[in-house]
Amino acid sequence: MTELLRAATGIPNAAQPEPHLVTGGQPGPDQLEALRHAGAEAVLDIRDPMEPRPFDEPRAVGALGMEYINVSVRQGALDDAMMDAVLATLDRFEGRPLLFHCASGNRVAGALIPYFILRKGMSEDEAVEAAMRIGLRGADLLEWGLDYARRKTGD
Repeated sequence: MTELLRAATGIPNAAQPEPHLVTGGQPGPDQLEALRHAGAEAVLDIRDPMEPRPFDEPRAVGALGMEYINVSVRQGALDDAMMDAVLATLDRFEGRPLLFHCASGNRVAGALIPYFILRKGMSEDEAVEAAMRIGLRGADLLEWGLDYARRKTGD
């Protein structure tokens, strides 16, 4: 277990699909502090700003000297603009420690399917398998990720 993943202990569905990337559900203040000490530079939160949160996450992240990025991914309203924003953030932090989370890890896993296919060269089956390991449970999120990747690769 790496220091970054160890710092994510207690985050629902915490996983480390890439050496610089930790994924999962809603972190708490203690996990954010531990992640910062482990080298995390930013937090990408794809929860809708209107979703209830147990604490002021943007403020807590900022107080730790990390960057807080929010891309609202709402099931039932999934579109390319959301995926474009998620991938742009992942590209910007490529190789730099980042926490990527939603409430449970389900949305994160769906959004990572195109990342795995388009950026990491995985096959569809490999990408779906990786997404399932890190918390994918929604068929709509699976289809959103696959459809986006297929359109971008021209398949």
